[in-house]
Amino acid sequence: MPIESGSCASARQAKQKRKSHSLSIRRTNSSEQERAGLQRDMLEGQDSKLPSSVRSTLLELFGQIEREFENLYIENLELRREIDTLNERLAAEGQTIDGAELSKGQLKTKASHSTSQLSQKLKTTYKASTSKIVSSFKTTTSRAICQLVKEYVGHRDGIWDVSVAKTQPVVLGTASADHTALLWSIETGKSLVKYAGHVGSVNSIKFHPTEQVALTASGDQTAHIWRYIVQLPTPQPTADCSQVSGEDEYEFSDKDEPDGDGDGSSDCPTIRAPLTSLKSHQGVVIAADWLVGGKQAVTASWDRTANLYDVETSELVHSLTGHDQELTHCCTHPTQRLVVTSSRDTTFRLWDFRDPSIHSVNVFQGHTDTVTSAVFTVGDNVVSGSDDRTVKVWDLKNMRSPIATIRTDSAVNRINVCVGQRIIALPHDNRQVRLFDMSGVRLARLPRSNRQGHRRMVCCSAWSEDHPICNLFTCGFDRQAIGWNINIPALLQEK
Repeated sequence: MPIESGSCASARQAKQKRKSHSLSIRRTNSSEQERAGLQRDMLEGQDSKLPSSVRSTLLELFGQIEREFENLYIENLELRREIDTLNERLAAEGQTIDGAELSKGQLKTKASHSTSQLSQKLKTTYKASTSKIVSSFKTTTSRAICQLVKEYVGHRDGIWDVSVAKTQPVVLGTASADHTALLWSIETGKSLVKYAGHVGSVNSIKFHPTEQVALTASGDQTAHIWRYIVQLPTPQPTADCSQVSGEDEYEFSDKDEPDGDGDGSSDCPTIRAPLTSLKSHQGVVIAADWLVGGKQAVTASWDRTANLYDVETSELVHSLTGHDQELTHCCTHPTQRLVVTSSRDTTFRLWDFRDPSIHSVNVFQGHTDTVTSAVFTVGDNVVSGSDDRTVKVWDLKNMRSPIATIRTDSAVNRINVCVGQRIIALPHDNRQVRLFDMSGVRLARLPRSNRQGHRRMVCCSAWSEDHPICNLFTCGFDRQAIGWNINIPALLQEK
């Protein structure tokens, strides 16, 4: 009776395994329709508020996931059998294999590669599932690190921008669609001064670096420079706003909006005329900022240009053209004569005024939707946020690609960077505010529930690194600004 060679036996075993695998796949596919019908019948018998089309889609998706894991499981079993068979043959034959050595090497390579692919798939699935669990724990722990301290209520419409004064006394400034800008006492939450010189939405507010002067940009196609004098009231005991139960989300209706009169903003002094009005744009002025030293100011407009003005004479020094669509924001470097402008054309541009005779421009392309803001950090870095749900960190010396990318689940509005600690605050369309470091690691999410946090889109954020009570401020379409105390050492230690 002929004796079957080792190579023939191996080939027959492999053929039988492939046949067994194909049969198991056919059995799996033949039972899929039965299982889907059974699942639909079970689902129809359950009390659910989901529409039938949504439930059917969910069932199909879960079915695909189940089939994928089932196929992976079968492949894993076959790979284990092949590896066990190979180990048995190696143990029995030692190193005296002749022509079969090559085929065994190929089989071992294939098994190793397939095992590696399976391992990578399982790691990816495990990472995706556990990241959600870790995020849920981080939400609860961040509650003690990120505490709501004060709410600033008094505007009659959404608040576009928030800023903190750089001189004493330190006050908070807000710019609103109700055509006014308000200055607030950070400690008491009382409004101190109202500016009512614009006839359009006030889209931006920035404080002079050394004087009690503010710069506001408006939908009336102008930017105003106005002086204020404030006297801070005596601080009152601050209620503890951090003790809330749960992290549940609640829908927000108009009847839940803060009252427009809020804390009595109507009885504070009102300024109605600016020191200087900057008029050169043919469209909405969406943002404005002071250049280092405060002798010049830059504005960004929907007319696709940015203008550089001499503050003392109100004369136009440069008109910065090049963007293909409306501008969304402008920002100046804290120590150098550099400006960045962002636009709906998916780019932001760097303008260099360090040499008075020339101003060079560099274009940064990396987003796929409107760039909502771009801001300077320490050194040679710029951080940009976009409606494409990403935030990118750039090195000014390398414009080709970002050095870090943060991916989020909602459009990002006007970001701000805590320069000393290199922490980025991200306000979102979905009412959330998240904190990241410059390398893209998520640090925390500010608490948001029915009792604290914003109830509508968060438009802007601003850090105040030296203030003892509040070191982060946010504002939004719910007509209020919020002061937060971020325990930065504890936050960084958690990371």
